[in-house]
Amino acid sequence: MSEARFGEFVLVRRHGYVAELVLDRPKAMNAVSTEMARSIAAACTALGADRDARVVVLTSSHERAFCVGADLKERNSFTDADLMRQRPVARGAYTGVLELPMPTIAAVHGFALGGGFELALSCDLIVADRTAVVGLPEVSVGVIPGGGGTQLLPRRVGAARAAELIFSARRLEAAEAGELGLVDQVVEEGRDRDEALALGARIAANSPVGLRAAKRALRLGHGLDLRTGLEVEDAAWRSVAFSGDRAEGVAAFNEKRKPQWPGE
Repeated sequence: MSEARFGEFVLVRRHGYVAELVLDRPKAMNAVSTEMARSIAAACTALGADRDARVVVLTSSHERAFCVGADLKERNSFTDADLMRQRPVARGAYTGVLELPMPTIAAVHGFALGGGFELALSCDLIVADRTAVVGLPEVSVGVIPGGGGTQLLPRRVGAARAAELIFSARRLEAAEAGELGLVDQVVEEGRDRDEALALGARIAANSPVGLRAAKRALRLGHGLDLRTGLEVEDAAWRSVAFSGDRAEGVAAFNEKRKPQWPGE
């Protein structure tokens, strides 16, 4: 298992074809400072260009929190000009995760609030253990979810449910979050990372070309009318139909062996 550090607060571990992106600012419960936001974005840029990374799993090094959101202690010292200068840096962290081309999984335990939950929402799938507490409480401190929450949450749970959760700023424990669809899988306490990495390994056994194309079709087609969505799907199909992965997948199936994906 190899490791690479991006700044002081972000670590990337490699587990074969699964890359683990670790939020590693435990002294602040992974509150996202300006420096940490830059590091998340840099790590995502590197991962997006890594053809050997078939799946990314977003985890936390803190025992009691995934991420508590923006670093409000840092922001308390900001002038209005400071806040405006930080805005594109902060956005870069969330869009960095959101725009990763391969499947992404968040492993959540403890607090995942505000920007912390938005990082999880930026992933394709969320695995949470029973200690997880999630929510978007930004209106309680005079702002709004600004890391994608107003757009990503309704795509998961519907417009009215998202409105209730965002307007009330309430926190949900894991069981209710699972019932309402804010997270996809609820596992035993302390098992979120292991289960997310195991799921990542199962996904990574499939064609990397197919995975990226399927994600592209899912993301680009969402919210379009059916006819347009099917055109998006057709374009994604055409991008893989004549690939080396497609040829290897068909050959391996007929030869009753595991495919050795060329990744192209």
